[in-house]
Amino acid sequence: MNSPASSSGGATAAAAALDAAALRADFPLLSGRPAEDPLIYLDSAATAQRPQAVIDAEIDYLVRANAAVHRGAHMLAADATELFEDARATVAGFVGAEAEQLVWTSGATAGVNLVAYAIGNATAGRGAPAGTRFALRPGDEIVVTESEHHANLIPWQELAARTGAVLRHIPVREDGTLDLDAAADLLGPRTRIVAFPHVSNVLGIVNPVDRIVALAREAGALTVLDACQSAPHLPLDLPATGVDLAVFSGHKMLGPNAIGGLYGRADVLDALPPFLTGGSMITTVTLDQAEYLPPPQRFEAGTQPVSQAIGLAAAVRYLARVGMPAVHAHESALERRMRDGLREIPGIRLLGDAEGVDRVALASFEVEGVHAHDAGQFLDSRGIAVRVGHHCAAPLHRRFGMTASVRASAALYTTDADVDAFLDAVAGIRPFFGEV
Repeated sequence: MNSPASSSGGATAAAAALDAAALRADFPLLSGRPAEDPLIYLDSAATAQRPQAVIDAEIDYLVRANAAVHRGAHMLAADATELFEDARATVAGFVGAEAEQLVWTSGATAGVNLVAYAIGNATAGRGAPAGTRFALRPGDEIVVTESEHHANLIPWQELAARTGAVLRHIPVREDGTLDLDAAADLLGPRTRIVAFPHVSNVLGIVNPVDRIVALAREAGALTVLDACQSAPHLPLDLPATGVDLAVFSGHKMLGPNAIGGLYGRADVLDALPPFLTGGSMITTVTLDQAEYLPPPQRFEAGTQPVSQAIGLAAAVRYLARVGMPAVHAHESALERRMRDGLREIPGIRLLGDAEGVDRVALASFEVEGVHAHDAGQFLDSRGIAVRVGHHCAAPLHRRFGMTASVRASAALYTTDADVDAFLDAVAGIRPFFGEV
């Protein structure tokens, strides 16, 4: 499912409803800086800034209701449990899901690992009989894309190594789009898992989820979606995409660190065996065996990230109040401004500069004759924070013949003036290093 289509007039109206300069007042790190130490924050794809409402929600919980959830019989524990489960329902609703379809994790990386290890446990014969549908045999195939973040690549490499499965990948074309013709040839009767990003964290391109899901369904494969770079920027209805499982990360969507979500179709979560085991995820335990709770608690062993979950719920309420269509429209305008400006600067090579595709406000580029780290330091000296390196996507950079790039990524609090200052600074990089 691609980002929602809209007419240019509708997008303009939605964008007009979002005043990024006014929203900045809600973000202490952005609004409280002295004039002599300005900050243009263009690293939101790595970690987004948090509004005061998120900070307040965590502090309020810790001050008024801090207790172990799902455990104590006292009133404080009951209050904490209610807040924790209300947060689950709030975050699940934000992505179109029911509360029981959302498993709390420490982040998207933990979510992918949970799924990979659960499938490994099913392969080893653990869990309910329904879990045998996920068991892998030597020669079965796990398909990813050439554009994966390492978090949606290495867990599958490890699962393949443990089970004898074969890891294959959908190639990326020169313009950054996925080669779906190659994907159609690649997926077949041995394909068991298809894992792919909704949005590339390097290219910013919104991948055609509906087409990939259709190919996977035809092959009878399980689909796993990395929604880290879409959940903060696009209206998202995970059940409507048709994916079986999806992960997202709180700190990229205005929320706290160490919290994320694993969405799953009810029948898929019901069939998966647990990964981590221990307290809070069991019904009956003897010295010889244990029986497990249904999802989502089956996958939530041990002490839970309660304040973080409450903070993430506050973050998605903030995003919902602003309106995700307005966020997407505002950031689409920023993306066009950024990309058009970078194209005009001599010596700049944009990665994945495809035309006519949906995008989020993210651009990665190479500066001719200047290493990405040097370019990043130059921008930092002018108060502009960007990401440099391979962005946990080394194979994708290798595909484009480079080891590192500069990545600028915007969010709802980014202004036109921020983008213009960034472009002006980028234009000065090569002259500063004597490359012009």
